[in-house]
Amino acid sequence: MRARYYVNPVVPRVPTASMADIAFLLIIFFMLTTSFSPERTSVQLPESQIRTEVSKDAAIVAITQDGAIKFTDGERPSFALSEAQLGQVTREILEFIPGKEFVIKADRSVRYESVDKVLEQLRLNGAKRIGLLTDREAGGGVQ
Repeated sequence: MRARYYVNPVVPRVPTASMADIAFLLIIFFMLTTSFSPERTSVQLPESQIRTEVSKDAAIVAITQDGAIKFTDGERPSFALSEAQLGQVTREILEFIPGKEFVIKADRSVRYESVDKVLEQLRLNGAKRIGLLTDREAGGGVQ
């Protein structure tokens, strides 16, 4: 009698024991290397020679070329609003954080009247620390 040999075919498999570890390492890597900026309105900033540091949690009021106003409190993504709404939001923020800093990020081609109206709304509603975001004159670094 002849001996029969059965050959078990080798089934290719991907080892999944360390996949969870790799996934968590990737998540941690992306969390540490991703920078978060709540205000991403693209504007061409005016130039300036003076440089002062702005706190990272400052509220940002962006004015686009067409005069639209976008606002962020420094923690959440920006959203569009009107001048009257800007005043109301400013009051609400200053009730909870009296020394909150506000930064105006206006395109260099925006009419001064638009910037003046935003400044006036901030001032009338209690903002005391107001700055203008500019570009460094000699090299182009954002202030």
